[in-house]
Amino acid sequence: MKALIVDDEKHVRDAIRLLVNWKEHAIDTILEAPNGQAAMELVEKEKPEIIMTDMMMPIMNGVELLEWLQQNAPDSKTIVISGHDDFSLLRHTVKYGGTDYILKPIDADQLNEALLKAITVWKKDEEHRQQNRNRNIEMNQIKPVYWDKLLSSLITDPSTYEQNAEQFAKELGLPPSTKDCRVAILSLDTMERSLKTKFGHNLELLLFSLINICNEFLREQQRGIAFGYWNNHSEIVLLFWKEQEEAEAMLSKINEGMRITLRSRVDFGIGGSHPFPAGLSLSYQEAREALRQRNLLAKDSWIHSRLMPSAKSAHRALSFSHYEERIRIAIRSGSLEQIQEAAQLWIDAVKQADAITLEQLDHWWREYSVMRRRWLQEFFPGKSEEEIKQQLGSEPDSLIIPLDEQGILSLPLWQQELTRSMVQLSKLVLHHQQKDKNVIFDIAAYLDQHYNEDITLQDIASRFFLSREYISRKFKQEFEVNLSDYLGQIRMEKAKALLCNPHLRISQVAEMVGYNDEKYFSKVFKKQEGMSPNEYRKQSKSI
Repeated sequence: MKALIVDDEKHVRDAIRLLVNWKEHAIDTILEAPNGQAAMELVEKEKPEIIMTDMMMPIMNGVELLEWLQQNAPDSKTIVISGHDDFSLLRHTVKYGGTDYILKPIDADQLNEALLKAITVWKKDEEHRQQNRNRNIEMNQIKPVYWDKLLSSLITDPSTYEQNAEQFAKELGLPPSTKDCRVAILSLDTMERSLKTKFGHNLELLLFSLINICNEFLREQQRGIAFGYWNNHSEIVLLFWKEQEEAEAMLSKINEGMRITLRSRVDFGIGGSHPFPAGLSLSYQEAREALRQRNLLAKDSWIHSRLMPSAKSAHRALSFSHYEERIRIAIRSGSLEQIQEAAQLWIDAVKQADAITLEQLDHWWREYSVMRRRWLQEFFPGKSEEEIKQQLGSEPDSLIIPLDEQGILSLPLWQQELTRSMVQLSKLVLHHQQKDKNVIFDIAAYLDQHYNEDITLQDIASRFFLSREYISRKFKQEFEVNLSDYLGQIRMEKAKALLCNPHLRISQVAEMVGYNDEKYFSKVFKKQEGMSPNEYRKQSKSI
């Protein structure tokens, strides 16, 4: 904290310095002024929390200083130290916010007590000021969200206008007499790549910046308002209620403002003029449709107010699903060359289109998503979609439009992204196949080592954390024999070796290879070898 001592007599200032326990009061800076004029300059520069002043001084006295402090430094706390026992001076002190009036000669205890009182009051006031600051910060953060939600509700439910009409008029300048309205849309989905890159992953800051630029133009003459659309967080809605015939020209000015401020421009879709508020939804749909139907292969305009017939009907027959088998085989092949050829085949077909719209891209993306989900079920049977997603890593849930720096659809970027997605899936398939193969060989090795134990398929499934069905299917694919027959073959090979020892009884051999029942062992042995264990022993030669 800072304290300022104001007195024209230096020995009084020195005395105050000596009498106060500054460290105890957490005051680390002590300033001095010989008169009110010098005190004013120090207060403006240093902003001390505590001011101790004399009343009778040359140039500017304490009376005038107190009046100035109340106007210019109302948060500071003032203690008057005077040699005059004058009621009018005391009254003046109280009137202009002084916390104490001390008479000279100065008593140390009285001075420290007055200082403690002033500091306590200052801290309490500062706590209230901080609470108000925090409250204002919270309100400033909540207010835009509140208005976004309120304005968005007008589009989905125009009946909400009546109950909030007074608020709209007072805060936004939306006249209650408004009869018609017009809506424009700015979408982050169709924005230049450079602008998105500039803001990285902080899309909220990008939206905030764009809305502010729009409102600098719209609010200037209360022509309208821009807000974040609550039902689609990648859209900004611009509502025009004044000079609607000049809306396109205003959007061009806004775009120029964005070019100057952000070094980038954006596409706007704009709907027609309709009754307010009932027609808001219709105008919004028209604006959204105009934006979705713009030709992404060309940049004829930044403002889109009508549907393009060529874009609306362009290449309707082209379907991603027609290329499903070619892409699926390429992914299963594990060959980068095959995958690149499959992606190229699709891009070559797309190149034949004169126009491509956002609606078409959306349709193709949905087709690819359905195909991909089908492939995952085929490639990874028995695994949940969540488990596969974790292994695949982050794949976008919605369409990411591959635009170039000018906001035009980049087919090379799209081909690159499609190839990357296919390669990622192919790598996971190969890894999964290799892992399957390894685990089946691990199971075979386990059987080789534990053939003499009572082993069931359920025991194997529990040990290797796989389903019985999965083990049975994969084991037969790899060894061309089912697991129980494989185990039986191991046991018979071991039994034939042990039967060469004439000193081992048949029952002992049976037990040593995993059969507790000698008769059952003999039956299995004869079925596989074409002779009984005894017959095999007789024809074998021991050492």
